[in-house]
Amino acid sequence: MTALFIVLFVALILGVPIGIALVLGAIATYVSGFTTIITQIYVYKGMIDGLCSYPLLAVPLFIFSGLVMAKGGIAKKLFEFIAYFMGKMTAGLPIASVITCLFYGALSGSGPATTAAVGSMVVPYLEDLGYNKNFSAALVATAGGLGVIIPPSVPFIIYCLSANQSVSDMFIAGIVPGFLIAACLSITAWLICRIKGEDKEKLIENHKNIKSRGFWPILKDSFWALLTPVIILGGIYGGIVTPTEAATVSVVYSVIVSMFIYKTITFKDIPGILHETGKNLAPMLVVIAAAVIFGRVLTLLNLHTLVTNFITSIVHSKVIILLILNLILLLAGMLINTTSAILILTPVLLPIAKSIGVHPIHFGMIMVVNLSIGFVTPPVGSNLFVACGMFNIPITTMTRHTLPFIFAFAIALILVTFIPIISLCLI
Repeated sequence: MTALFIVLFVALILGVPIGIALVLGAIATYVSGFTTIITQIYVYKGMIDGLCSYPLLAVPLFIFSGLVMAKGGIAKKLFEFIAYFMGKMTAGLPIASVITCLFYGALSGSGPATTAAVGSMVVPYLEDLGYNKNFSAALVATAGGLGVIIPPSVPFIIYCLSANQSVSDMFIAGIVPGFLIAACLSITAWLICRIKGEDKEKLIENHKNIKSRGFWPILKDSFWALLTPVIILGGIYGGIVTPTEAATVSVVYSVIVSMFIYKTITFKDIPGILHETGKNLAPMLVVIAAAVIFGRVLTLLNLHTLVTNFITSIVHSKVIILLILNLILLLAGMLINTTSAILILTPVLLPIAKSIGVHPIHFGMIMVVNLSIGFVTPPVGSNLFVACGMFNIPITTMTRHTLPFIFAFAIALILVTFIPIISLCLI
C-alpha cells in the first residue's frame, strides 16, 4: 500500500499527468509484491470497463451542447432579459450577472465555460456602466462555479459513476443549493455596491435604453434560451427522459436554436465545436479510466475501511467529522482538478460519510460545492485563470477581489453541509 502512494505522489511532484500517475500507482502495488491480483492485464481491462458506462455518454453530449450555446451567444440573451427587470436596482446588473450564470449553468454544466461565456459579455458591459473591472470579473468568476452545481452538471455525473448513485437524483438535488449559493453571492454584490456606490445616471440611462426595446421583443429574443433548462430539467424531473437522453435532447435543441432560430452559428462552425469537444473530453476520459482502476485497487487494499475506522475511532462528533471532510475537499479543490478529485476521493471519503449517517446524494453535494470553490482558488482555480486571461488582470489582484465572494460561497457551503434538507428536499 505504501508503494502505491509513494509512486503516486512522486509522479505528481514530477509533473506526470494525473491519469498516468494513478495508473502507475496501481501498477506499483503489483510490482512491490503486495498483491498478485493487480496485474498489467487487470489494470488494462479495468480502465476499459471504466469507460463502458451508459451514464458517461452524457458527458461529451453536455460538453458539446454547452459549446454550441456559448458560440451561439445565448448568455447575452439571458442577461438582457434579466437586466430588463433589475437594471434600476442597487447592484441590479451585478445580480443579473449572477442569475445569468445560474441559468447558463443549466446549459453548459461547466464552471470555466460559464465564466468564459458570461464574462466575455458581462464584464465589459458592467465596466462601461462604471463598475470596477476587477469587481465584475471576480463576481463572474466565482458565480461561474454555479455551472457545476446547477444541473446538468458534468461533476455530478462523474460523482454518481464513482458512488453508484442516481444521476437524476443528483441533478434534482443541485437545484436548491444552486439557488442558495446564487442568493449568497447576490447579497454580497449588493453590499459591495451599497458601500462603494454606483453611477446612477449611467444605470438609469442604460435601463431606459433596455426598456425602450419593449418587453415582448426582449422576451421573444430570449425565449428559446430561457426554455432550454425547462426542457432539460423538466424532462428529467418528469420522468420523460434519462439524464443521458436529456443530454442528447440538449444537443439537438442547442443546434436547432443556435443555427436556425438565432442564426449565430453555421454548419461551418460544427467541426470546430466538435474539435473543441474532443480537446476537453480526451484528458477527462483518461483520468476517468485511470481513476476507476485506482478506486478498485483501493477497494482491494481495503483502504476505505481502514480510513473510516481510524477517523471514527479518534473523532466521535459528527460535526467534527463533517468539518474534517470539508477541509480535505477544500484543499483537494485547490490542488487538483474537479474530475480527478471526485474520482480519487469518493471511494475513500464516501464510506466515512455513510458511517455517520450522511446520505450519499447529500455527500455528493457537499463534495461538489467544496470543489467548486476550488475554481477560484490558486493554484489550480480554472475560473480564476480564465477570467485573468480574458481581462488581463494579475492573479493576485483577482484573488483579492474574489475573497468576499468566496466567503459568501463558504456560508452557503456550511448551510448545505449541516442542513441536509437543502439538498434532499426535492428527491
